Amino acid sequence: MGVRSSLKKLKLHGFNNLTKSLSFNIYDICYTETRAQRREYIEYIDEAYNAERLTQILTDVSDIIGANILNIAHQDYDPQGASVTMMISEENAHPDLLSSAPSIVAHLDKSHLTAHTYPESHPDGGISTFRADLDISTCGKISPLKALNFLIDSFDED
Repeated sequence: MGVRSSLKKLKLHGFNNLTKSLSFNIYDICYTETRAQRREYIEYIDEAYNAERLTQILTDVSDIIGANILNIAHQDYDPQGASVTMMISEENAHPDLLSSAPSIVAHLDKSHLTAHTYPESHPDGGISTFRADLDISTCGKISPLKALNFLIDSFDED
């Protein structure tokens, strides 16, 4: 006998199989001659693009594209870096969905936004780098392209 999930099936309304995705990477490369310069660069990047700031950027993206946030998961990492994942919906979610369902069920509603950062320094080469990976996927009428210029302007990088 198979294991049955205790989750109720969700009724999808206005579901559209046409997925629109916007994925890109933003890079910053800095020559850091000393250990102190490498540490200062990484500390600056890690503070400037922590989980709280990334959450605010993705919240603004959600507003720009006209999406409703269903769930936010965010994490700062040690020694550096951060990740944020938002589950979004085109319409307002039913209150039962938000109060009783785990985020994986909310993910099935329509769409998601993610941001991940990777600040790194080479211990010998004098090069420090920062990479941010961003992904916006939507179904329905909302389009991630509406937020492209805002996203580019949100990261003061090369």
